[in-house]
Amino acid sequence: MPQQMIWFFVSIAFSFIAWGIVAVRYILPWLRRQPRAEALRPLLILHSFRFIGLAVLVPGVVSPDLPAAFAHAEAYGDMIAAILALLSLLLLPSAAGVAVTWIFSLWGSADLVNAFYQANHAGLLAGQLGASFFLPTLVVPLLLITHGLGFRILLERQPAPAMQQSRHLA
Repeated sequence: MPQQMIWFFVSIAFSFIAWGIVAVRYILPWLRRQPRAEALRPLLILHSFRFIGLAVLVPGVVSPDLPAAFAHAEAYGDMIAAILALLSLLLLPSAAGVAVTWIFSLWGSADLVNAFYQANHAGLLAGQLGASFFLPTLVVPLLLITHGLGFRILLERQPAPAMQQSRHLA
C-alpha cells in the first residue's frame, strides 16, 4: 500500500474519532431533547450541502487521472442525496416528510459507503482527489455519523400526537 494511502486512511480514522466525540458529547444530547422533526432538521440541513460532491467533476480541482466512473457515481449520488435532504426539510413534520427522510437516509448512507467501495475498486490514490481530498477525510465521516444519528431518531418511538392522547383520555 502506497504511503499516501496510509496517511489518507489515518486522516479518515482521526476524523471519525473527532466527529464521534463531537456527536456524542454535544450533538446527541441536544437532539434527544427535540421532537422528531426538530431533531432531524439540522441533520438534513447539513446534508443539503452534499452538492459539494460535484467538485470531483471540475477539471483542476481533481487530478485528470481520477477515474471517471468513480467521479460520476460520487458526484451524482451526492447530488441526489442533497435533493432528498431538501425535499425532506420541505415536507417535515408530515408523514410524507418522515417517509422521504427514510428514503434520504437509506440512499445517502448507501451512497457514502458505495463511494468508499468504488474508490477501492477503482484503485483510487489519495492524490487523485486533488483539492477535494478534504471530502472523504473531513466531511464524509461527519456525514456517516449524522446518518447514524438520523437513523436513531427515525427509529425512536414517538409520543402519540396530542389529539390522539386526548381521545384516549376521554
